[in-house]
Amino acid sequence: MELRDIEIFLTLAEELHFGRTAARLHVSQARVSQAIAQQERRLGAALFERSNRRQISLTAVGRQLRDDLRPVYAGLHDSLERARLAARGITAVLRVGMVSVNVQDLRPYWDAFRTRHPECKLSVQYAPFVDPFVGLRRGDIDLLVTWLPVDEPDLTVGPVLFAEDRVLAVSAEHRLTRHASVSLEMVSDFQHSDTAGPDYWKNGFVPSHTRAGRMIERGPIVRNTEEIFTLVSLGEIVNLFPSHMTRYWTRPDIAYLPVNDMAALPYAAVWRTETENDLIRAFVRTVRDLGAHTA
Repeated sequence: MELRDIEIFLTLAEELHFGRTAARLHVSQARVSQAIAQQERRLGAALFERSNRRQISLTAVGRQLRDDLRPVYAGLHDSLERARLAARGITAVLRVGMVSVNVQDLRPYWDAFRTRHPECKLSVQYAPFVDPFVGLRRGDIDLLVTWLPVDEPDLTVGPVLFAEDRVLAVSAEHRLTRHASVSLEMVSDFQHSDTAGPDYWKNGFVPSHTRAGRMIERGPIVRNTEEIFTLVSLGEIVNLFPSHMTRYWTRPDIAYLPVNDMAALPYAAVWRTETENDLIRAFVRTVRDLGAHTA
């Protein structure tokens, strides 16, 4: 089985949809179907159950092959990437995931680290806020930039990179837009979004209660920022954010209102304690040397 065919099979096993698989791999659906058909002929068994062209599921043989091929493919992919980097004089990679979207604000950290460690490729990528620590634990990233608090027995919390005041995102036609700023007490009159993740961590972003003891109602479960903004735009929820969202995510149907009675939300570097290494320590030193970013 060729490497590309393995990639097609594993992607289809994840997406369970021919169209999404083709789009993700930038190939035609016919190419995906052909690759799977060839694999099934060689193995003498079906890999997918097909109720129709859109609805598919893995067979028992397909699940076994997926589980066996995943580590093999990951190892091959990593080996090829290391070889490509070595050809450019790069001998290591540090992968930083960010829950926040203000990548450009933190450019001084990226530039300073790259200058100090030219032999290391620094890869900065978005990290979803749903199940926020899974990327660290799965080994997809080495460091995570996330809001505090983080109180996980297997994770180490490093220095704070920045801390920001809060804003409330509301529909442009929301009645709160009559105010120049809002309080947390006012926020509690409206439903807020909810998401998966540890309760204490979610409460760091959106408190469960106001200082006066009023409950802040959690509403629909969201999986990404686009879903949040859709619900905000429709007036179904309001949503607290760090203030950099006013610069990085502007929309004509969304208004941002300063929140006048909440402390700044700190974001820090976090990593798995057992995977701490020289590169992670080097990045932490860079952050500490430069100090926390101020907007």
